[in-house]
Amino acid sequence: MFRKVLIANRGEIAVRVVRACHEMGIAAVAVYSDADRDSLHVPFADYAYRIGPAPSRESYLCVDKILAVARQAGCDAVHPGYGFLAENADFAEACADMGLVFIGPSPLAMRKLGSKTAARRVASDAGVPTVPGTLDPIEDLARARSLASEIGFPLLLKAVAGGGGKGMRAIARESDLEGGWRDAQAEAANAFGDGRLYVEKLLRDPRHIEMQILGDWEGRLVHLGERECSVQRRHQKVLEEAPSPVVDRALREAMGEAALRVARAGGYHNAGTVEFLVDAERRFYFLEVNTRLQVEHPVTEAVTSLDLVKLQIRIAAGERLPLRQEDVAVRGHAIECRIYAEDPENHFFPSPGKILALRLPEGPGIRNDVGVAALWTVPPDYDPILGKLIAWGADREEARARLGRALEEYAVVGIKTNLGMFRRLVRDPEFARAAAHTAWLDDWLRRSGTSSPSPSPAAPEEENAAALVAALWATASAVPRASAPVAPSPWKLQGRADELDNQPRRGR
Repeated sequence: MFRKVLIANRGEIAVRVVRACHEMGIAAVAVYSDADRDSLHVPFADYAYRIGPAPSRESYLCVDKILAVARQAGCDAVHPGYGFLAENADFAEACADMGLVFIGPSPLAMRKLGSKTAARRVASDAGVPTVPGTLDPIEDLARARSLASEIGFPLLLKAVAGGGGKGMRAIARESDLEGGWRDAQAEAANAFGDGRLYVEKLLRDPRHIEMQILGDWEGRLVHLGERECSVQRRHQKVLEEAPSPVVDRALREAMGEAALRVARAGGYHNAGTVEFLVDAERRFYFLEVNTRLQVEHPVTEAVTSLDLVKLQIRIAAGERLPLRQEDVAVRGHAIECRIYAEDPENHFFPSPGKILALRLPEGPGIRNDVGVAALWTVPPDYDPILGKLIAWGADREEARARLGRALEEYAVVGIKTNLGMFRRLVRDPEFARAAAHTAWLDDWLRRSGTSSPSPSPAAPEEENAAALVAALWATASAVPRASAPVAPSPWKLQGRADELDNQPRRGR
């Protein structure tokens, strides 16, 4: 087993990996940018190193700096989390060249399955149905026009290296194609450094359902059931659940076998996700492979009682997969909300700033994966996710009720969040009936008047929660402080300087 793991990430996922390492007796090494000096993952880790200014291209995306830290700290392995360098085959290869174990799939598997067009080709060759469209990137707009006439409208322009809805445009008619092409290409180039696009037929109101897979170095592969990810805003997932309320045993087995066929064809090991679209006739189509841990992995952990991060680490260390397909059992239901620092009443613009007070919900079946704390300042430089709220119940209705109760308890003072949107959403009768599809949330937001530039009055429960936490904060602030100076903690003294050091943050 590894002695020391570097976490090449930040925020809630870095905290999640640190915790898994500590439970396994592994020392955790954090990296941080100037914007993240006071981030929660820094004091949680055993060692922490500054890697540069706030812009990610000068810090979290800088391979040389991260590898220099790994060398300086004497690490055995690197966990990439998700985002940043998590699906960068060159980074995985550079780790291997330095003698570090990359906790994820091989660079070859990442190249075969990480590119959306390459993965579509692998799936097609494996006999897995794909959404009608191109298997190769499109050279130019003229070729896109030609393909559009063959496939027919509506269609999707999608980034070859895409994710999170970036570099994606829905094209309803030919007159929209040129502008959509230009916008999608520019957004993809800016987000991924790769402006190549491909074309896919736009399915009407499909569901987005994904299968979690695990594989070891000896070729053993299992799937852990599905996650429903259809509640999306502009192609970005915001709420996920497991299992899907519309997938029966036969469909689960068929999609699971299809996912494993794709994984075997790609030579995949470690944790990954094979994503599908399911139409109204319950036909499924391969969409893409995410060659990393997913943001929504906690709902799978909740219903399977498996720790996916620990399994990632054990597999990367050469251990055999400890379960067979028949050992996988799903118990109960789990739903996750992604809590963002954003203003739903103003086009979901990011809401960076200082968190004056924070109250996290607790109680039966509730889990919080967070990377923030009170008095921390949310920087404007990164994805504004604050954390994830996960509710588990014996069935979907209990999970939904617990989630609703937890959302009422959740309070963040000082910045805008999407908590109010989720409070309304989980009470909606259509959500209760599991009627969501990939365009449902955008339509629901339009119908509810959310995302208008003029803010609407806060719901009473939001005002009450904010007032309560503000009052608690004011009371705590009024408590007299001791006049004697308080010694700074060791982690603040060690590692705040620009020079790298390898002194432990705390004894272990």
